[in-house]
Order: sequence, then structure tokens, then C-alpha cells
Amino acid sequence: MQRPLAGLTAKHLATELTAGVTLIAIAIPLNIGYAQIAGLPATAGLYALIVPTVVYALVVSSRQVVASPDAAAAALVASSIGGLAAAGSADYATLALAQAIICGVMFVLLAVFKLGFLANFLSKPILVGFVGGLALDIMVSQIAKMLGVKIDSGGEFVDKLGGLITGLGTTNLWSLAISAVSVAVLLVGKRFLGAVPWALVVLVLTTVLVVVANLDDAGVDVLGEVPAGPPALTWPVIDWTTWAALIPSAMALTLVTTAEGLLVSRSYAEKHRYPFHANRDLLAFGLANVAAGAQASFSVGSSTSRTAAMDQAGSRTQLPSLVLAVGTLLLLLFGTALLADIPSPAIGAVVGVAIIPLLGIREFADLWRKDRFEFVVGGACFLVTLFVGAIPGILVAFVLALVNLAKRAANPAIDVLEAEGDPAESLLEDAPAGTTTAPGVIVLRLAAPLFFANGSVFTAAVKGAVASAEHADGGPVRELVIDMEAVTDIDVTGAEEFEALKAWLASGGVRLSFSRMRDPARRRLVQLGLLGDERVFDTNRAAIAALATDSPQTAATEAGTTEKGSS
Repeated sequence: MQRPLAGLTAKHLATELTAGVTLIAIAIPLNIGYAQIAGLPATAGLYALIVPTVVYALVVSSRQVVASPDAAAAALVASSIGGLAAAGSADYATLALAQAIICGVMFVLLAVFKLGFLANFLSKPILVGFVGGLALDIMVSQIAKMLGVKIDSGGEFVDKLGGLITGLGTTNLWSLAISAVSVAVLLVGKRFLGAVPWALVVLVLTTVLVVVANLDDAGVDVLGEVPAGPPALTWPVIDWTTWAALIPSAMALTLVTTAEGLLVSRSYAEKHRYPFHANRDLLAFGLANVAAGAQASFSVGSSTSRTAAMDQAGSRTQLPSLVLAVGTLLLLLFGTALLADIPSPAIGAVVGVAIIPLLGIREFADLWRKDRFEFVVGGACFLVTLFVGAIPGILVAFVLALVNLAKRAANPAIDVLEAEGDPAESLLEDAPAGTTTAPGVIVLRLAAPLFFANGSVFTAAVKGAVASAEHADGGPVRELVIDMEAVTDIDVTGAEEFEALKAWLASGGVRLSFSRMRDPARRRLVQLGLLGDERVFDTNRAAIAALATDSPQTAATEAGTTEKGSS
């Protein structure tokens, strides 16, 4: 098992500690904002940076991925719990704890049963659409906060947008000025001096301004008192029906975090060439979420932006996460008074700028150029998430993923191969439609597993190839060889289609053979009763050599001495 803090050496200790200080400056302002998005007190965001972060850092296989609540997860928490309890209430916070614990249990189950592949159904277009819809919903709330306009942050997108538009007349000019300057500093500063923690700079300077000028008396909202002290051990006490009501949203959080978290972990492991173990990372997410639920926080995932910042800072271990946990704990013990006068417009600006990339504008443009159907998939997921809700959005995402998968699998490449004169060529090229591979012989390749979605397509393609070859050449097709190299599996429906095809071939006097069959596929054919006395050749060339002859006796002799190799 990989030891904790793998990769840490005395030589790089100073770099790792410096990166940890940078992570403190980045994470604390954002987590305060994300807690507000989730409808929870600022302490919920800060508590996530202590025990859950330590647990994750000591268990995970990734040396760089930073665990924390993010904007999309916070929005999903708010949208899913908002219908069960009033935001800001004790019941609401209790439900957030329970949701995190359920997420933790699901992560552990994924790790134990090695089910992380389920997140692969969330393709890039689906993730872009789902996260983009959540991000736009968040953006409306943050714009209202920047303008000093009061809206129901726990309401539906249309209601929040309507409240923002109708409330523009109540805009607080000081709030507008603070947010405008904050956004400008964040965007310009990131462009020209990316290494500076501009979010922290903005919050410090605007807090000083609010205190010196008494802007809270002028109508500028501030964060307010933050309770001092470390997180306390807690556990949600709710009835079983409420636990059950939280399962769908917890499942959505788990799947999105799994898809994004494992992708980030794998990419950085490949980039810096260190081991990556998906199931261990899932276990780390699970334990971190249970810790979050037991420490008055909310669901924890991976932070792509913070991980990228740590990579740019030269960090190659989890030590910065431990530095972050210590720094946050010290802040809660001795420095919460410094947080009380942070202006809400500045927090809104920090969060708003942070989620701009999550809107997916560049990704949608890229999808439009590359694949219009994938663009439609992403757009549909975006709209459902935005106007109907996050849970319907994730359900639509899965349906669209299955439709996309079936669409591609239902039309696999099915090619009649032609015989090449050059024996050095390892693969036979596609033959023109209506021809045979050799006189009286067709070698046909199915480039996919045979299952319910493409069984009838395959059968029709075989019948069409045989009929068109006989019509074009005027001679009968006597031998059909199916190249099985890409056929890794056959389901029951595909087997039934294949059985009907065998009967059709037999009635037409066409003898069936196979080539390049893998051992698992052979066992599967035998299990389904599809492989009897049919011949199986090692290569396509061996099949042609054995079958393309005028002498049945010669064909039988050559069938017993098939060439080895792959073709």
C-alpha cells in the first residue's frame, strides 16, 4: 500500500509548505462563498477544510488532487435540500450532514465493489451541460449579491432571475462599486500576475474599506459573526423516510464527483508519472464525506482549480492539504473576528469569477464544431438542469448517455473484406459493395460486440452482402467467414438473431465459418449454442486459402493446417 504523503522529500519541503500557504489563501475565501451557495453558514465551508481534508490527504493515491466542496456540489446541495427544509435552518444543516454521509457510504461501496466505471456514463457533453446549468443558476445568485438585491437564493432559476430583474431598482451603489472593482481586480490580476492569491487580496481590502467607511451602515451586507472554535463531532438524527429522500441527490453528487475526481486524478498521475489507484481514491472520497457529515460540513469532492494551482506552485504531494487544514483550524480558533466584516458583494465577486469557466461556453463551442449531436446532448442536459432541477438533470443525462451509446453501437462497421495479393499485409481491406472476398467466399468483419441494439443490423448486413454478391457476380456464395476479432461478447438477443441467420444461410446452401476468434468469445458461442461443427480459422488468409478452391478435398486438407498469426 502507498504510504501517506508519498513523494515528499526534504529537498522539496519548502516548496510544499509554500504551496500550502497559497492553498490557504485560495481555499478559505472560496469555501465561505460555496457554503453560502449551499445555504449553510460559513463554518460549514471552513470545517470541510479540516478533518475531511486530512482524512482524504492521508488515504488518497493521488499526490495532488485537492478535496473540497465546489460550486457545482454546493448548488446541488441547495437545490436538493431546499425542498425539504428552509435554507439556514437547523433542519437544513442536518439534512446536509446526512447527505454527505450517504455520499460517503456510496463512495465506499463503489470502491469495494469496483463500480467506478458507472461514472463513465457521464460523458464530457453531459458533464459540461450539467455543471453549466448549475453554474448559471449560481451566477444569478452571485450577481444579486454583488448588486445588493434581495432574492430567494433557494428558489428556482426562473424565480431568482425574475427577482433579480424586478429588484434592479433596489441596487445598492456601494455594493455595485465594491463588486465591480473586485471583479476587475480578479480578472486583470489573474491575467498578469496569476501567482498572487487575488481572492484573498480582494476580501482583505474590501473588508478594510467596509470597516473604515462603515459601509455596513450604508446598506452593504457583510458575512456576520462566525462562531469560533474547532468543529465538533455531530451526527444527523432524522427519520428513515428523510434518509431515503436524500438518496437520489446523494447519488447525483457521488456520480459527478466520481467522474470529475477520477479524471483529474488520472490526468495528473499520467502527467507526473506516479501510481494512480481509482478504487483507493473512491475510498478516500468516501471517508472524507463521512467525516464531513460528522463534522457539521457538507459534501466534499475534488477541486480542479485548486489542484491546478497546486501543480503550478510546484507541489507534488498532499502536504499542502495538511497545511491548509492546520491554517483553517488556527483561523477558527483565533481569527474568526476577522471574517465578520467581509462584504457579501466581494464574496459574490470571488465566487462569480471562479465559476465563469464552469459555464462551459468554450466547451459548448468546441462541441458545436466537432459533433452536433453531442452538442444537443450537452444542451439538453444544460436546459433540464437549469429549468427543471439538478436531479432531473442527472436523470436526463443518464438517458441521453444511453441513447448516445445505443446510437453508436446500433450502427457498427460491418465490412466485406477483400483478398490482398501482398501476403505481408496483416489486414484485409474493405471490399467494394457487391463483391466477394474470393470466388464463392465472403469474409465479413463485425467491428463491435453483437447485442440487442445491433443484432438485426448485422443480420441484414450479412443477407445484403450475400445477395448483392450473387447478383453482381452471377455466381453463388458458398462460404461465409465471420471475422470475430472485434466481437468481444454476444447477448441473448444477439444470439437469437444469429441463430436465425444461421438457419437462413443453411437454407441457401451457404456454409458458415469463423476466423480470429478470441477464447472468451469462443466460450460464449459454445454457451449460447452457436458454435457446433463450424470451422474456426486462425487468420482470414487461412480461411481464404482453405475455402477458395475447386476441390473440396483440398479445402478440407488446408483447413487442418491453418497459418498462425493475425490478419
